Amino acid sequence: MNTRVLIIAEAGVNHNGDIRLAKQLIDVAAESGADLVKFQTFSANRQVTRVAKKAGYQILATGNKESQYEMLHRLELTEDMHRELIAHCATRNIDFFSTGFDIESIDLLLGLGQDHFKIPSGEITNLPYLRHIGKLGKSVILSTGMSTLGDIEAAIEVLEQAGTVRTQITVLHCTTEYPTPMNEVNLRAMHSIQAAFGVAVGYSDHTPGIEVAIAAAAMGATVIEKHFTLDRTLPGPDHQASLEPAELKAMVAAIRNIEVALGDGIKRLTPSEARNMPVARKSLVASQAIKAGDTFTAQNITTKRPGTGISPMRWDEVIGQVAKKDYEEDELI
Repeated sequence: MNTRVLIIAEAGVNHNGDIRLAKQLIDVAAESGADLVKFQTFSANRQVTRVAKKAGYQILATGNKESQYEMLHRLELTEDMHRELIAHCATRNIDFFSTGFDIESIDLLLGLGQDHFKIPSGEITNLPYLRHIGKLGKSVILSTGMSTLGDIEAAIEVLEQAGTVRTQITVLHCTTEYPTPMNEVNLRAMHSIQAAFGVAVGYSDHTPGIEVAIAAAAMGATVIEKHFTLDRTLPGPDHQASLEPAELKAMVAAIRNIEVALGDGIKRLTPSEARNMPVARKSLVASQAIKAGDTFTAQNITTKRPGTGISPMRWDEVIGQVAKKDYEEDELI
């Protein structure tokens, strides 16, 4: 059976704190064919200290004049903004989704009706946070950037002990760098995670372009998450490592094609192949004129198209038999 890949279009903080921009991102995600459009729910007061430094990629994208706290404070979404975005998603027939970065944010999303939760890579070692999500007993997507198999095992154990069953957990392989260098992607780690923990797996992609996400889908990812923006030149920490609208649409289309192309694994003759088989395969034919009573030999028969006569796989059976009629050159035996 084919499994439909859940495609999450990650708007993240690429709205720059502007509700109009956030709605435009929803429009783009809906038009791309993605299943979910995902934002980020947090409070700078609960997320970082006033002196926390920015990541290197954030400094490259936004400079170093403001602190990480100041940057995140500008990118917060209020509860009213959440409600407005959820309503807009409903008009565009795409599901709203958000990552809550702290317990209060998780509770806000729960109160707004969200019934599945995303644990970002940075929270995989946050015991009280993991325990709180685990108690909900909801479907969980766990990102694993910056993690070892030991970190993943510990997080899964916390979730399970709190009340979430393993079948509700999807683990995303991820590399936390924006953009991710190709030599640090290590897509095969997705299979290692699946083998180690017996969970559904997916991939959260921070590479430039769309090919790695498509490859992950071909390798069996059940979830693909990818950042997108309206314009990579916009100011903000994540725009430069995000897809633009046409690229997002191309990625979704390619993954949908991959879903169909993977098939069920049974090797069989397809309907289109059946139509082509007589044209492409060969038959036994006379390589020269043959008289009735002549013996078929390797010198007077050969194999040529079309494949509407005796199969060349019966060559040994035909060689040595006597012709019952005259054959012209190129005539099917």
